[in-house]
Amino acid sequence: MAREMRIVTGKVQRKAVLNSSSMAEALWKSLPQTSSVSRWGDEIYFTISVEPAGGEKKEVVEKGDIAFWPPGKAFCIFFGPTPMSQGEEIRAASPVVMLGKVQGSLEEFKKVQDGDEIRLEKV
Repeated sequence: MAREMRIVTGKVQRKAVLNSSSMAEALWKSLPQTSSVSRWGDEIYFTISVEPAGGEKKEVVEKGDIAFWPPGKAFCIFFGPTPMSQGEEIRAASPVVMLGKVQGSLEEFKKVQDGDEIRLEKV
């Protein structure tokens, strides 16, 4: 059964589907979580309280991917190029553990600013 979560920040509200990794399972068990957003190009990231676990790691991701960044203990939402990107690719600062994918339009995430509150919750 697919595990769905909701991402809520300001006027943006999107569902995301988690993959079957150990890291996604650890995140699911830790929900709900609230944090403060940081922006890095077209990426939102924020610290979450969850112990790192296993899963596929990537440096170049796709639009809409959600991932865990181990060095910052952070949840990441990728919706476009980052300062590390070359051309149109979407590149994380360092390898991230893939968690799943945001559903629907990602354009609204461009309105999210540093310091905005964000909440992750089970659907």
